[in-house]
Amino acid sequence: MPSPLETKATCPYCGVGCGVLIEHDGRQITGVRGDPAHPANFGRLCTKGSTLHLAARPETRLLHPELRRTRAEPRRRIGWDEAIAHAADRFADTIRRHGPDSVAFYISGQLLTEDYYVFNKTMKALIGSNNVDSNSRLCMSSAVAAYKQTLGADAPPCAYEDFDHTDCLLIAGSNPAYAHPVAFRRIERARQTRPGMKMIVVDPRRTDTAAGADLHLALRPGTDIWLFDAMLHVLIAEGHLDTAFITAHTEGFEALREHVRDTTPARAAEVCGLAAADIVTAARWWGPAGAAMSLWCQGLNQSTHGTHNGTALIALSLATGQIGRPGCGPFSLTGQPNAMGGREVGGLANLLPAHRELANPAHRAEVARFWGVADVPAQPGLSAVELFRAAGAGKIKALWIACTNPAQSMPELAAVHAALARCDFVVLQDAYRSTETAAYADLLLPAATWGEKDGSVTNSERRISRVHRAVPPPGEARADWRIVRDLARALAPRLGRPEAARLFDYADSAAIFAEHAASTVGRDMDIGGLSHGLLEQAGPQQWPFPAGS
Repeated sequence: MPSPLETKATCPYCGVGCGVLIEHDGRQITGVRGDPAHPANFGRLCTKGSTLHLAARPETRLLHPELRRTRAEPRRRIGWDEAIAHAADRFADTIRRHGPDSVAFYISGQLLTEDYYVFNKTMKALIGSNNVDSNSRLCMSSAVAAYKQTLGADAPPCAYEDFDHTDCLLIAGSNPAYAHPVAFRRIERARQTRPGMKMIVVDPRRTDTAAGADLHLALRPGTDIWLFDAMLHVLIAEGHLDTAFITAHTEGFEALREHVRDTTPARAAEVCGLAAADIVTAARWWGPAGAAMSLWCQGLNQSTHGTHNGTALIALSLATGQIGRPGCGPFSLTGQPNAMGGREVGGLANLLPAHRELANPAHRAEVARFWGVADVPAQPGLSAVELFRAAGAGKIKALWIACTNPAQSMPELAAVHAALARCDFVVLQDAYRSTETAAYADLLLPAATWGEKDGSVTNSERRISRVHRAVPPPGEARADWRIVRDLARALAPRLGRPEAARLFDYADSAAIFAEHAASTVGRDMDIGGLSHGLLEQAGPQQWPFPAGS
């Protein structure tokens, strides 16, 4: 029996970004193993990754476009040309009648970077709105804001290698033993190799991660900022600050000092439901450590004050100079495999490519010149929750959803279902026809999925991995970037801008990646993000959180 073919790709489950080797016969995926050459996992896979091939099955796949012209009729099979033309007609008519902000894209951290890029460009350069947002908004946007407010750029200054060099690891709002298991295995090995390494876990629950901690701080939910401020209070009182670093690289520290003056361990202990002595212990482990780093995820991010959670934690690194050296820094783990790639290309309602700011006129002008359009709209688009509320209010009249299932995954589900039912025209671009959102779709477009896609992803440590297609997609399914490219080409003449169709002359995903890479020219970051010289590049940092937060 011939040996199976092998194709390099990445695991699509979490933000660790493990490299995999897909085993196949050219038509069907038969197995998977870890890629021993990939620096994110060196061949290791968790249970989810090692059973990926079992998910590559034909059941419930969407195999051809389906359309219903009225909600009273069932969807029927149509060809791709009719599907694209109908979608372009409906979007163009909506834009003419109600303006560009009456349409929206809701996309996903499961998309490849190239897919993200074309969706973003179609909305912002062609349609003339910023109404493109991602399900990454629900998990990562507060970390984005925290990094930008403190470090000056959305770029985690850490790598998985830092686990091997840290003396004190503080994990907050994250259970990597369960959610990012391959990364956690690396933490476990680091602790075995360096027995003096301390691990502090901040979590109301005794998770698998917390069970192995040297110190588990089981605080009351929502009181994390009190804990971090009290730790900083101890660091100040006991002289563990890096005053030279603060002077050289930060601004506003005296205001922060005043902010935490009365946040004593005793007072924070009452609020957090902790022992004051444990708060002091955590600070004393962090402060004198030769290298200390923090690790956080959705437990901090998914909060009404998620950005402030992040900034308070990052303050511990900056106040002690624990950044820009091996084993140091604040490290936000992404939940999805390409949430970071979407951030890099500006695939959110308030961002632009290469970490440019939508609110910055110079950045908008740079992107407009690069894309060859007159301007990029200045008004921020609707974020994920706002987008569905606007659809429910009748303001979003045409909604294109790709690679995500908001009817199951969004907050306020009853309102989301009502919004999808009210929206005049709903397109769902997905690999599967059985999702909860599919029931609301007027047009279903079959997309390729894992093992059938070619492009790139960026993991939590900002490492870019090439993803190769192993097998062709089934039926009439197509790559996500190709679907939205065809929409843009069809939409341009219908919007009275036939010349704009040339902006989407992409023959393959490599051409899109090359354009994305070119968009970073002149920025302080390369295509893979900032180096450990982040602070020197970004300039003085501000302490952003207000008194009483």
